[in-house]
Amino acid sequence: MIAGIWLDVLDEIARTCAAHGRGDLLQTVRQKRVQLLDPRLRVLVIGESQQGKSQLINAIVNAPACPVGDGRTTVLPTVVQHAEVPSAALVQAPPPTPGRPAGAVLPVTGERTPVPLDQVAAGVAGTFGRRPSGGPAYVEIGLPRALLGSGLVLVDTPGTEEAAALGAAGPTAAPAWADTVLLVSDSTRELSAGELTMLLHVARSHPNVVLVQTKTDLVPDWRAVAERNRQHLAEAGVPAPVIPVSAALRLRAAAGDDRELNAESGFPVLIGRLQRDLAGKSDRLARAAVGVIARTVVEQLAAPLRAELEGQEVEEQSGPISRLHAAQREVDELRRCSTRWQNTLADEMADLLADIEYDLRDRTRQILREVDDAFDSADPLVSWDTFQEWLERSLTEAAEANHEWLVRRCDWAARRVADNFARYGGDVLPPWSMTTPSDLGDGLPELERPAVDRFTTSQKLISGMRGSYGGLLMVGLATTLAGMPMINPLSVGVGALFGGKSIRDESKQLLRRRQAVVKTAIQRHVDDFFVRVTKDRRDAVRQVQRMLRDHFTGLTEELQEAIIRSFRSAKQAADTDAAVRDQRQREIRLKMTRLAGLFEQAQQLTGARPAPAPLEPRP
Repeated sequence: MIAGIWLDVLDEIARTCAAHGRGDLLQTVRQKRVQLLDPRLRVLVIGESQQGKSQLINAIVNAPACPVGDGRTTVLPTVVQHAEVPSAALVQAPPPTPGRPAGAVLPVTGERTPVPLDQVAAGVAGTFGRRPSGGPAYVEIGLPRALLGSGLVLVDTPGTEEAAALGAAGPTAAPAWADTVLLVSDSTRELSAGELTMLLHVARSHPNVVLVQTKTDLVPDWRAVAERNRQHLAEAGVPAPVIPVSAALRLRAAAGDDRELNAESGFPVLIGRLQRDLAGKSDRLARAAVGVIARTVVEQLAAPLRAELEGQEVEEQSGPISRLHAAQREVDELRRCSTRWQNTLADEMADLLADIEYDLRDRTRQILREVDDAFDSADPLVSWDTFQEWLERSLTEAAEANHEWLVRRCDWAARRVADNFARYGGDVLPPWSMTTPSDLGDGLPELERPAVDRFTTSQKLISGMRGSYGGLLMVGLATTLAGMPMINPLSVGVGALFGGKSIRDESKQLLRRRQAVVKTAIQRHVDDFFVRVTKDRRDAVRQVQRMLRDHFTGLTEELQEAIIRSFRSAKQAADTDAAVRDQRQREIRLKMTRLAGLFEQAQQLTGARPAPAPLEPRP
């Protein structure tokens, strides 16, 4: 394909940026134009620390260009390019200015400071020749290598950890000016989450990314690691090939001129890929780069247009007609709200009555159970006064607790009904309060002392004589057979024993009858208490229900009047700006259509089916 085609598309992108008043994008496109017309191939090597990036570059050029070993850390980017004689220099931009931020990435132009070859490691570490007050800097190394002389430029970058510690833009910001990006990861493990994230970020802004898997000589199953890395890339949707290499084998093969060992190192595949990229920069790589920058430019130009179009639609939706429809919806919603709050009030009051009655019944049953337990052993003649005080106090406490629960439930019911008016805002609860009266126990029925039978002395004498007669007669008849008289000491003793037992049995029966009488009397008293208190609670609930009904009915009428006034006002309003808004929407859609055409034209350069342009406004 002729180079002028992608160049024409790139120039059209630049004119579009100028037409939209985006000088920043125009400058970026112009820089990309200069880069693509440059015959050199800039290869950016990125990755995490200690993955073998510097050694990879050394193995590619077969020279110790980048310092490695002894715990050295790359702090400044290192640019390795062709030179007739070995040389090194530190290039540092001027201090940052408002037009050029300090975090700018390569390439930079500025002051060049020669670096002795034996001080290259210190320069890369940022401890030689660099001015702290200066701008971005990098170390430039020149080597007389045929591969570099063909136009290949290699750039070693700090690891992601070092870049983050220095506050730099990091390697993921540099692919904007690179032609090929090599992400380096060693074979001791699979791709980490950070490396996958870096690949996703780089692949979005750069069309030519390669994953280089280093240190295959250290891991016997490096092929399995490479296969798993390919699967990770496929699942993440990153179209990056995986090239396993071993820098140690490459350098050893170069030292011994061993072609088989060199082939085993994997570098012929990597270098062949770089040579193909260099040969295809003016065609294949340029077309892919134009497609990427077209997407970036179109996204940034379309974003304000889309936002304005959405704003126009929002403004249209907020016009008089929309306000009229909104008022109509408010009327319908208020009608539904009226039905909901009336149903809620009726349901809450019905539940309230049932719960209050159940609560009171449960409390009185608990009192009756305690009464039964008490009078199973106690004698009403002895403990009535103490018991009467306890019973009155217990019933009063039950009535007070029940009334307190009634108050809380009424407040709960009022809030449940008020929740139906939440969309209208404000405090819609009625100004009311219900408290427990201090003289609640005065209105309770009075407990009368029940009439119970006493066991008098004459009753005890009669019961004793009746019981002793049978014992005396029975034993006396038995002793007459032995020749003893009927009345003898034995028969008299047995008669006395039977008489005492009769007195005790009669006393117990009278006690049980007194206990039964008292329990029955207390049952009737508690029933009277329950009926009276229940009647009071029902009256209170009905009063609260009427009060809530009247309050929320009045509130509904007020809301209805306000909504009707708004409805009439919206109906009378005129949509005078409709024509202007429609004209502006047509202009925006025309610009977005042109951007879509430019995007499709750029995507067709790659020969692939163009992806949908990110232009349509969000629903």
